[in-house]
Amino acid sequence: MGSKRLLVPAAVVGTLLLAGCSAETNAQWKRLGLPEGASDRTEAVRSLWIGAWIAALVVGVMVWGLILYAVVRYRRRNEEAPRQTRYNLPLEVLYTLAPFAIIGVLFFYTVENGNRITAMSDSPQHTINVVGQQWQWTFNYHETVNGEEGVWETGTLDQPAELWLPVNESVHFDLTSPDVIHSFWVPSFYFKLDVIPGRTNKLELTPTKTGTFAGKCAELCGLYHSRMVFTVKVVTADEYQAHLRDLADRGQTGAATGGQDATTIPGHGEGEK
Repeated sequence: MGSKRLLVPAAVVGTLLLAGCSAETNAQWKRLGLPEGASDRTEAVRSLWIGAWIAALVVGVMVWGLILYAVVRYRRRNEEAPRQTRYNLPLEVLYTLAPFAIIGVLFFYTVENGNRITAMSDSPQHTINVVGQQWQWTFNYHETVNGEEGVWETGTLDQPAELWLPVNESVHFDLTSPDVIHSFWVPSFYFKLDVIPGRTNKLELTPTKTGTFAGKCAELCGLYHSRMVFTVKVVTADEYQAHLRDLADRGQTGAATGGQDATTIPGHGEGEK
């Protein structure tokens, strides 16, 4: 009787909590914590993420069920020792094959979706060199603007950088660093990649929604790591080109110094390309 009395208030509280959630929060619950996607890599990452949770839940339910079954079925009833079973071949085969089957399925879908996430095209519409340095970001746009080759913009601790991207147009990113390891992460793009000194890491994606999105460094990179943030503005193609012309009018042409030195490890000469 006591447990039944507790169930009613618990159900009421749970209903009120769910009813109090906003539509945005409810949608995020359906995505299992993922933010709303804004790039063409969204579906592959979401599929892998939700699929892994479903697999984990299925395995968890099976394990919990077996534990509860063993607790109830073989609970101690008297002082006599229970009948001992030395071997149980079917169970041993199950315990051996089941993990291999689970790992095999997860491996297959990880590779399949991983290939979709990291896919590159032969001719992306735009190329941007992203430079992560202590402790801000520099963006070198490889575009011809007002007859000049390339424009750039950078940020400071007090004024974080802005990265402008055209919606529905593919963008290739070259990630470089002149100092320590950073990590380029835009949560809404469902993509994160390390920025390593002496090495150029690459990624490609297509923004699919206009708007302003948060970006950050996801690798502990020193004293002001927490302030190494930036803003991504996904705009129309015309607005994107207008922004590049504005950068050129300010004299921010060519490539920023960080971009030129970012493939060299300080103190070690030329780095690995």
